[in-house]
Amino acid sequence: MATTDRLIICEHCDSVYEKVVLAKRQKALCQRCGAVIQRYNGMTVQQRLALALTATVLWIFANFYPVMSISLQGLKNSATLWDSVLALSDGPITFMAMVAAIAMIIAPIIQLALLIWVLLFALTNRRSPGFAPCMRWLETLRPWSMLEVCLLGAMVAVFKLAGMLDVLPGIGLIALAVLSILLIKVAGRDVRDLWDTL
Repeated sequence: MATTDRLIICEHCDSVYEKVVLAKRQKALCQRCGAVIQRYNGMTVQQRLALALTATVLWIFANFYPVMSISLQGLKNSATLWDSVLALSDGPITFMAMVAAIAMIIAPIIQLALLIWVLLFALTNRRSPGFAPCMRWLETLRPWSMLEVCLLGAMVAVFKLAGMLDVLPGIGLIALAVLSILLIKVAGRDVRDLWDTL
């Protein structure tokens, strides 16, 4: 009976390839459509878990500390990510508030919770309960987690408002920037190699 352990399928065109051992900074591309089908990942389970836990702490800072503070003639106001979602919900674009909440707040924390759950069991070389659904949800949530888009919008707002008001980037903005990088590194990149590890 043939085994499929060493096969990888391109998620864009369904071409099937045999997995190869990659060196540092190498990636395998699909010959038919040019999509990335495999990347080198030199991180151990312990390193991934440490980064995932760090990202969770940064998520707390990004969500509960001000992203920016604005002051004008003695009046000062600050806003968190939750404040921006609540501001969007007051008006005719309530649906956009829900999408923003999912993309900036809910999807990243679910990604981190699933990843930590899987990695905690991976430390002992075991599959976590519900391993397959967790991995499927990690892949499903990847396009919904848009912290980098939120970060870009916040940076544009800071630079635009800086000409008219006194704008001070907050702890939340710094945490958001580092969290975006960590999520791309830990959960946004190829998590499929956990299937092979476990």
